[in-house]
Amino acid sequence: MQPLQLQFVDEETMLAWTHNHAQLLKPGLVVHLHGDLGMGKTTLSRGLIQGLGHTGKVKSPTYTLVEPYELGTLKLYHFDLYRLADPEELEFMGVRDYFADDTVCLIEWPEKGTGILPEADLDIVIEPWQQGRQLTLSAHTDKGRAQLNAWA
Repeated sequence: MQPLQLQFVDEETMLAWTHNHAQLLKPGLVVHLHGDLGMGKTTLSRGLIQGLGHTGKVKSPTYTLVEPYELGTLKLYHFDLYRLADPEELEFMGVRDYFADDTVCLIEWPEKGTGILPEADLDIVIEPWQQGRQLTLSAHTDKGRAQLNAWA
């Protein structure tokens, strides 16, 4: 399946898209978010989390490593591994328990957890595009392809 590319002229447009498409998220999905600092990984996560009905603040879990969200029947875990010193730290926090058929895991800086984290169903790469951002979504599993088809 070909990657899906989306261009957004600004942060508000990207937030609107993620908010509007959040209800199409499939449970059991592992999403790896890639991009340099400030590219919008947390912004994309915030749009999805709020689009699923969360009304509170969505903060980056840079220091806590993971923020849990109970969104109806769906559990969503937002990881930010930027400050992770060693992938083994994930084992100490019981990271494998977060990945289940009724969860969605959004993982910023997944390369910091190499060898411990499960492979991505879907990779999202965020890059500069004009004054905004371009997202390249690539599916690697049947679940990822189903998600990509739902969003296409």
